[in-house]
Amino acid sequence: MLSQLRKKWLAIKLITRMDKPIGTYLLLWPTYWALWIATDGWPSLHLLVIFSLGVFVMRSAGCVINDIADMKIDGNVERTKNRPLVSGLMSKEEAINLFGLLIGIALGLVLTLSWSTIYLSTVALALAATYPFMKRYTQLPQVVLGAAFSWGMIMAFSEAQGEVTQIAWLLFTANLLWTVAYDTMYAMVDKNDDVKIGVKSTAILFGEKDKRIVGFLQLLVLGLLFTVGEQLAFGWPFQLSLVIAAGLFAYQQMLIVNRERDKCFQAFLHNHWVGMVVFIGIFIEYL
Repeated sequence: MLSQLRKKWLAIKLITRMDKPIGTYLLLWPTYWALWIATDGWPSLHLLVIFSLGVFVMRSAGCVINDIADMKIDGNVERTKNRPLVSGLMSKEEAINLFGLLIGIALGLVLTLSWSTIYLSTVALALAATYPFMKRYTQLPQVVLGAAFSWGMIMAFSEAQGEVTQIAWLLFTANLLWTVAYDTMYAMVDKNDDVKIGVKSTAILFGEKDKRIVGFLQLLVLGLLFTVGEQLAFGWPFQLSLVIAAGLFAYQQMLIVNRERDKCFQAFLHNHWVGMVVFIGIFIEYL
């Protein structure tokens, strides 16, 4: 009995990527950017808890629905061939039930917020549920992922200020473009496998121009964040955070220069530090 419980827990841990928190970080930092700005640096404990838990739950739900969508192709990709649904550690029915449970928890969290934010949360759910299937129909699934990873920022402004301001949309756009940039690097890891099995991605779409386009997107992200700082009259702490972020982006370009699988994955993981540095800059501005 105990061994069965351990096996089930391992399956849940693996399918929700609890052992790989990078996705949670990449979703959490931008949400904190928006939450801190929307509340002038003083988010209530209620908002902090709800949005933090919401990030964890929705990221976990996104991973589960992703594995359900990809269970027939994950076995053909080196990086994903041992995922729970492929290895048999978890059944499809169990995965669907887990997805439903996570969405139920997310619903419980969002119901503590205002009606306008509850309405906006339906978009978040739609994006999270449809993103895994986009790689079959469009070369731009990373754009859908970017929208999904950025929608919490819109919800944060809706809840904290009662409206979605221009600053909110600037942050949304910056984070969407940043997501496309780092997820393109992630897709570069699987590019050869994806071409063989017919999965679409920006890494394939951009072709030999992938590094240049990623670099251009990174510059746009810095430009949009700089614009946010200017509109909010931020000073040197935020500006310094953008300088550091630019240095981190430059390092990522060095990592992907030869498109080596491991270094492209390392560059993707490295974006956690970008999100954290920008948040520190915002945090200090409001001290």
